Amino acid sequence: MQKAHDKPIYLDYASTTPTRPEIAQDAFKIMNEYYENADSLHFGGQRVSDLVTVSRNTLANQLGVLPQEVIFTSGASESNSAAIKGIALANQHIGKHIITTQVEHSSTMGAVAQLRDYFGYTVDYLHVDDQGNISFDELREKLRKDTVLVAVIAINNEVGAITDVQALAKLVKKESNAFVHIDGVQALARHDFEMTQIDSVAYSAHKIYGLKGSGLWLKRSNVHALPLINGGQQQYGVRGGTIDNTAAILWAKTLRLAREDNVKALPKIEKMQKYLYDTFENMEGVVINSSYEGSPYIFNVSILNVGSEIMMNGLNSAGFAVSAQSTCNSKSLAPSHVLKAMGKSDTAALSSIRISLSHLTTMEELEKVVQEILEIKKYVNH
Repeated sequence: MQKAHDKPIYLDYASTTPTRPEIAQDAFKIMNEYYENADSLHFGGQRVSDLVTVSRNTLANQLGVLPQEVIFTSGASESNSAAIKGIALANQHIGKHIITTQVEHSSTMGAVAQLRDYFGYTVDYLHVDDQGNISFDELREKLRKDTVLVAVIAINNEVGAITDVQALAKLVKKESNAFVHIDGVQALARHDFEMTQIDSVAYSAHKIYGLKGSGLWLKRSNVHALPLINGGQQQYGVRGGTIDNTAAILWAKTLRLAREDNVKALPKIEKMQKYLYDTFENMEGVVINSSYEGSPYIFNVSILNVGSEIMMNGLNSAGFAVSAQSTCNSKSLAPSHVLKAMGKSDTAALSSIRISLSHLTTMEELEKVVQEILEIKKYVNH
């Protein structure tokens, strides 16, 4: 086996990404030279406000929304929470019924559960098939006159299943008065979608080589939402608190560079995805949990006789960084709720690992981690 951490190889990009060097350099400059409060009326505040405005306007153009529909947050978890709770609580006149799925990120699951347990909302959870895909027929059946919100993840963060969120929004708007919120974290800059008939979206910068603690909430201006964080006039009264100048100013550049990287790297990523499927497909004692039709950036596989913890410890000792499930649930000993919802056995769910790729990943790195996985599999089985 490779000597521990001799040359660490990172393959956990769905969890987080390294900050791009030019973004880190810009952040240092902004924090030191543009530190004023963007809402202050003096010269310093106004120059910071101007830079934030440029970033917001550029983002609006990049994402197909109006500038006033771009809200800067501390991350996608805040964006999901603010959207789900804010929209549901502000629009109780429509109803108190919410539809989501069984395979959402913990921030969505938690926000919906809180509305159910403490505010009297009822929730329907859409099932998924063995590929992680929801049924639009089931969605249509579960829509009601009092459905106020449908909250769905665009790209599943554990297995990479892709939902056609534009088709979903079209269906919801045709059949109900509900608002549509999308967790777009894993889609941004890799599987972009248009905002047509979508009311709200959550994004995160640290998934696309930007700053941690930097999120976006796109909220259509005609959608009323109670603020999760109360404050003054900041961000159109939707999100109180002094804006993070550095994060806001760097968002547009972060997105532009990430999209450029994806265009260049996609053929390489698809080649690496094929290599993983060709290697593990039909291998005895192995179950591939991802679908070839899903995101090529995420590959989830179960080595049935090797527990996730054993495999991850072995890979970590050999200098490879992968994960077993969503990082937000990484310290839980329970099987992945996503894999269980997909009908996987406890054995498969408790022996899964996720390899997530980047434009920075090389085929040589991928071949090395695959070799190590197979060596650990052989060692444990003998």
